Amino acid sequence: MQANIINLDNAKVGTIDLADGIFDLPVRADILSRMVNWQLAKRRAGTHKTKGISDVSGTTAKPFRQKGTGRARQGTHRAPQHRGGAVVFGPVVRSHAHKLPKKVRRLALKTALSSKQADGKLVVLDEAKIKEAKAGGLAQKLAKLGWSSVLVIDGSAVDANFSRAAANLPNVDVLPSQGANVYDILRRDTLVLTKDAVLQLEARLK
Repeated sequence: MQANIINLDNAKVGTIDLADGIFDLPVRADILSRMVNWQLAKRRAGTHKTKGISDVSGTTAKPFRQKGTGRARQGTHRAPQHRGGAVVFGPVVRSHAHKLPKKVRRLALKTALSSKQADGKLVVLDEAKIKEAKAGGLAQKLAKLGWSSVLVIDGSAVDANFSRAAANLPNVDVLPSQGANVYDILRRDTLVLTKDAVLQLEARLK
């Protein structure tokens, strides 16, 4: 599959062959969903916690005698039914991460790339470099290209000026090729790959 290569001035500067096994797979929503859930679960802090009965401060004395008061028996003021008492089966500090096979993760990344290509929202750029790290100049170039929500994936290293300028623009993300992931690809409308990114992604996923 051939794709045009453009520059930041929206001029065609060549063509590139995209591997069918990476950029022309059928789109499987189930695989993408599993991968996104896996990514979001991994990044959860898991620091939520409520106090159990052993965590609540208070006396250990019995509130009142067991019999003869006409009231329901109670063993402690720290019980869940009392104001300020414990929480039953509340959340505890834990990791939300779960396992996902490496084959599924690789397939999900290929599927995400293929979905952008199928939607006509995959663009190949010759290089993501600018002379000055100014957000205004980069914003003008992106506006002319019609990229309002875009993820730019570069080669092994991202141009410092481009990255610094993009950091001040909303809905514009820049990643090196090794940071390419399904969640970031799907959350932006347009996916822009540099020539180096295409070569490195193909080498990584073949």
